[in-house]
Amino acid sequence: MAGHSKWANIKFRKAAQDAKKGKIFTRLIREITVAARAGGGDASSNPRLRTALDKAYANNMAKDTVERAIKRGTGELEGVDYEEVTYEGYGPSGVAILIETMTDNRVRTVAEIRHIFSKRGGNLGTSGSVAYLFQRRGMISLAADVGEDRVLEAALEAGAEDVVTEDGRIVVYTEATALHGVAEALQNAGLTPEEIELTMIPETTVEVSGDDADKLMRLLEALEENDDVQNVYANYSLSDEEMARLEAAS
Repeated sequence: MAGHSKWANIKFRKAAQDAKKGKIFTRLIREITVAARAGGGDASSNPRLRTALDKAYANNMAKDTVERAIKRGTGELEGVDYEEVTYEGYGPSGVAILIETMTDNRVRTVAEIRHIFSKRGGNLGTSGSVAYLFQRRGMISLAADVGEDRVLEAALEAGAEDVVTEDGRIVVYTEATALHGVAEALQNAGLTPEEIELTMIPETTVEVSGDDADKLMRLLEALEENDDVQNVYANYSLSDEEMARLEAAS
């Protein structure tokens, strides 16, 4: 990415989202429920559910809360029937934005998403308008002090795509289907991942700065604050100087 790493930009948005919203449990419960509905309640044979459970337990979610979410997904308990809908659009400087939602009312959600784009200087696009710019990838982060050579050996042998040191972390990138196999290989090698997740990585990026960067951050934050939104991805890039400016202003 121009001037900065994938990891830095992802973590910048994620930290701002988690600190500002405090809604991570709601989103995780929805993800667990939908994952269990789509692929069954056995995490050993449902990689999506396993990823959701990893996140839930990493965020100290109670086991009984997790189990209720799984049972709602498998139909053992009654619950809201959520539908997964992805929206696509553009922000300032032509930044591509991909929004993953879970909703019980598609009409309400699209109206709210369209309003946010219009109010914040963006444009809601049609299906397929920006999705081709992103690829789903697995991402595993570890503390830098575990040693990149150890991570490199274990990860590449297990089929990882790349291992890099970014912003004080060792980050392993994998194909989406290889995420848990690589994570297990790292754990078997005595290495403890700090985070294991599926994410969307942009194929190309647009560097933003100044007023456009400020407007883009406000647009992304407004999207993330919507109750139906699960994840927001954008193909922007920030220089170190611009990252520092935005962090100081937040």
